[in-house]
Amino acid sequence: QEHLVESGGGLVQPGGSLNLSCLSSGNISRAGSLAWYRQAPGQQREFVAIVNSAGQRGYAQFVEGRFTISKDNAKNTVTLQMSSLKPEDTAVYYCNALIGTHSYWGQGTQVTVSS
Repeated sequence: QEHLVESGGGLVQPGGSLNLSCLSSGNISRAGSLAWYRQAPGQQREFVAIVNSAGQRGYAQFVEGRFTISKDNAKNTVTLQMSSLKPEDTAVYYCNALIGTHSYWGQGTQVTVSS
């Protein structure tokens, strides 16, 4: 059983930056992929960014070069560096780990972009 805990969310002004972290209770090197998703009020959860076991990264189109996903196997942590934040980035951000056929989720961290 993998336990994921996100942190780093908060209130930020438009154009600002935040760094989200996701700490795993297990060894993340076992994960085929690690990803971030988000869910805004009244919306479905959507994909944000992913990094696979080979270190290859992928991003949703709306990221437009503003976010960077990275992982640290030694610290069992996956991070999402976000910059040039927009009000439409406001959402609960969730960490996901895919290990074999099992998909694990954290509890989420709120990001609010507002002046």
